[in-house]
Amino acid sequence: MSSNKLFVENAKGQKISILIEKPEKAKGLAIIMHGLGGFKEQPHIEYVSKSFLDNNITTVRFDAVHTFGESTGGKYEDATVTNYYDDLEFVIDWVKTQDFYDEPFFLAGHSLGGICTALYAEKHPEKIKGLAPLSTVVSGKLSMEAEVEKKKIWKETGWRISESSSKPGLLKKIKWDHMEDRLKYDLLPDANKLNIPVLLIVGDKDTTTPLKHQKILFEKLPGEKEMHVVSGAPHTFKEKEHLEQLKDIFDRWIKKNFN
Repeated sequence: MSSNKLFVENAKGQKISILIEKPEKAKGLAIIMHGLGGFKEQPHIEYVSKSFLDNNITTVRFDAVHTFGESTGGKYEDATVTNYYDDLEFVIDWVKTQDFYDEPFFLAGHSLGGICTALYAEKHPEKIKGLAPLSTVVSGKLSMEAEVEKKKIWKETGWRISESSSKPGLLKKIKWDHMEDRLKYDLLPDANKLNIPVLLIVGDKDTTTPLKHQKILFEKLPGEKEMHVVSGAPHTFKEKEHLEQLKDIFDRWIKKNFN
């Protein structure tokens, strides 16, 4: 397997860190996106990548500009669905110019990365081989209905402040503007366009994008679809047993639908 990390500059002068991993007998492409405040080396993102690589599929992971990864030119406090989606679109457009580009390709994303990848798939279903949104945000409206007390404090103070679990000691601060932006997005009206294999995964302890949200989206999907609930898992998969389950679910899905 070959691995290559590089920085690609977008039109705003921001440099996006992209990691490309190619198996020896590559046959296909998967682009994988982290969630709000995440980064491309988070364990759950790496496990998803490994699932594709083990099935001889080239993977592309990247850090959004407004997060805590290696990309430069933005701050986490200014993160929105809009600028995360712009980063995804930029990376896909760049990948299209590379010799390893293969279409249709897979898209997978966690949480905010989930809604971004699904929005892209709704706009370009013919380009997508399979879609896997994990613990995905379904809509801004549904997000507002989850963790209501936290949202109330966030709106009143103008900020959400929390400690990073992926990077201990790091304090994450994000503006209420993020939620105002998120309210513009909803996967449900165009979910009928996702007539492709779709894999939904959620932890039964997820309070951010809970199972009931995933069920609403699942019901709207017209094509080949699966939904898996990981027992004991919160919004972000961190425990070894949950990560192994995640990888196993992906592996079976890839083999069932695409091998």
